[in-house]
Amino acid sequence: MYTVYAIFNEWHNKIYIGQTKDLEARLKLHNNKLFKNNYTAKFDGVWQIIYKEEKNNRREALLREKQLKSYQGRKFIKQFIPRWRNGSAVGC
Repeated sequence: MYTVYAIFNEWHNKIYIGQTKDLEARLKLHNNKLFKNNYTAKFDGVWQIIYKEEKNNRREALLREKQLKSYQGRKFIKQFIPRWRNGSAVGC
C-alpha cells in the first residue's frame, strides 16, 4: 500500500503533497530536514499531516499525487487546513 498525503506548515502557510510507502517515516524526514534539497527543507517549523489516502500501488499513488497538485486538487486540499489556526489564504 502507498499513501498519498498533504502536509501543512503553519509558520509559513505552505502545503506539500507527496506519496510514500511509509508515511510516519516520511513525516520524520520532512520535519528533521533530512531531504536537504527538498521543498520542505527550506522552511522551519513543523509539518503536519492534513490529508492522506491509501492506494494499492505506486502507479495509482503517483497518479493521485499529480491530481492533487493541480489547481483543483490544491483547492480540495485547502479545505483540510485547520481554520482556527490559519486565518489567511494558503500559499502553495
